[in-house]
Amino acid sequence: MRHTHPLQRGLVGLLAASILLAGCNLPAAQTVLPQGSTDLRTTLTPFQPDFSPDPTAAPDPLWYLAPGLPEAFVAQLALPEDAVITQDAAAALHSISIGGEGEPLAQWVYAMVAPFPTIAEEVSSADLQAAWAGRSAGPFAGLPMLLSESTLAAFSAAWGQPAAGAVQVLPAEELLDAAWAQQPSWALVPFEALAPRWKVLAVDGQSPLWKSFDAASYALTLPITGSAAEMASAPASNRDADKLTTVLLTGVTALVRATAWEMERKGITYPAEDVGEVMREADITHISNEVPFAENCPRPDPSQRTLVFCSDASYIELMDALGTDVVELTGDHFNDWTRAAMEYTLEQYRQRGWPYYGGGVDLNEAMQPLRLENNSNHIAFIGCNGKGGGYASATDSYPGTWACDYDYMERTIRQLVDEGYIVITTFQHNEVYQYRPSDTLVRDFGRVAAAGASIVSGSQAHQPHGVEFYDPDTLITYGLGNMFFDQIIFGYDTSHGMMVRHVIYDNHYIGAELLPFVFVDYAKPRWLSAEERAEFLGIIFNNSLWQPRPTEVEE
Repeated sequence: MRHTHPLQRGLVGLLAASILLAGCNLPAAQTVLPQGSTDLRTTLTPFQPDFSPDPTAAPDPLWYLAPGLPEAFVAQLALPEDAVITQDAAAALHSISIGGEGEPLAQWVYAMVAPFPTIAEEVSSADLQAAWAGRSAGPFAGLPMLLSESTLAAFSAAWGQPAAGAVQVLPAEELLDAAWAQQPSWALVPFEALAPRWKVLAVDGQSPLWKSFDAASYALTLPITGSAAEMASAPASNRDADKLTTVLLTGVTALVRATAWEMERKGITYPAEDVGEVMREADITHISNEVPFAENCPRPDPSQRTLVFCSDASYIELMDALGTDVVELTGDHFNDWTRAAMEYTLEQYRQRGWPYYGGGVDLNEAMQPLRLENNSNHIAFIGCNGKGGGYASATDSYPGTWACDYDYMERTIRQLVDEGYIVITTFQHNEVYQYRPSDTLVRDFGRVAAAGASIVSGSQAHQPHGVEFYDPDTLITYGLGNMFFDQIIFGYDTSHGMMVRHVIYDNHYIGAELLPFVFVDYAKPRWLSAEERAEFLGIIFNNSLWQPRPTEVEE
């Protein structure tokens, strides 16, 4: 509400008094001045009121928040104490809008997503604009874009109103289930709405899940501007790179036999040539190295038939080249060579600052979960050998791998969750040469998922297995296949493998990417082409467990 300036009120009073006096029929008064005096009426400058703004006065408190501003942005927006929000843009002195001409205030990041078992990996911004305008194009041609009312308002402010039938508006909390129910489908969601069951689609070669992401050049970043940006307190973005952690999990590594033979011929770091860049980029790169390093290890024999393995001490250079951060010790062959080899290997890891879990100098160390912190995210690893027996040698006085104690695992996982950790559980377990997870794996992996692990991964598989969402926030990958091992002679199934890049943001698990590869020889993997990815992912998804598990009824 506008108030009358005090100076203006005084003038109104003087004018009123003048009018009243002018209306009285009184004779003019005669002014008699003392001798030598001056008539002040002829020498004083008439009063001129100053209507210029008072620089010390409070600014106009009216603010206009344009339609389409993201709900999460408005919820975190702090305006001056005397601010009054108006619906009249013309009356407001200050405004905040999407893509306006004011000062930059924030960048709000959105993502194109689809249900996790979607083959397509990417869409173009041209396809998105065409779909919005009703000219269907790209891998989701003919399908309405699912979004919430808030997202519709935001992109309508940026792109204009969508064409009839181009979008399907649903409550935000229903989008994910609706997308899964009507596959194939795609959706547009803000970054803060990402969840593990979504597959994030790259747009023009960029994904907000990636560490290389550039919000400024990303087609789905909405700029928010303000005419008095310095007076408002607002989040700079809904995606803060300093809150994001990527964890790369891998399958079987065994630098022996024909793999070691290739390394001797072509160079120790040769296997990293095609995949090393992606592995080094991760904040936490996990390697499940099954075999101990030994200074007296014999030269590799590609035709070796015995299953007693060691790796030459120099081969640890490959793990250096891969950017190893964490080593899993649950593998079957850690105790193959000698006690001295195990102790030597552990010392090499310690010297490089690589923490390990699932094995150790004794049983007590092998059982301990590994707690890590990265970008304020709290992540814990715990793992064991599900076969037990001679494969798990750790005792109170002897090094080796830890045989699974599921009761202990469940208690420890619950404790870690209570402490605020995102728990990653990995297994060495039964090796089955099939894509469909075996009943034993489903049972045991499910136990730790039920205890609260967010990520459960099998490190034992020599060919990849299907995946499962135990619940909406827990992903089980039953087997990733060989990472570095020489089983290509068995054909397609063992010559293909995958890594999984898991993404944790602000201490929440928000998504994963399957990264498949194929071996070009006994040692080196390469990434799959788009056509090869489609074939491989089709096999994995067709052998995955998508139906919810039956709810257990407590007695």
